[in-house]
Amino acid sequence: MQAATDLPNLSVEKILERILVLRQITRLDQHLLMSAALAKDSLSEKDQHQINLVFERLQRGLIKVVD
Repeated sequence: MQAATDLPNLSVEKILERILVLRQITRLDQHLLMSAALAKDSLSEKDQHQINLVFERLQRGLIKVVD
């Protein structure tokens, strides 16, 4: 895995879009999403909705967890 300083600087929206389009989430996606979300003071309604959508689809097996 890359060092934290080498990780791409992606927006929460772009990370969520990638997860939803590919219908899979990697450990790197999870790390990037958590880092991007925690770096923000607050999440937009759209970001909150997309995060809920990812969790819902994970629970229903519509998004696969891959390494």
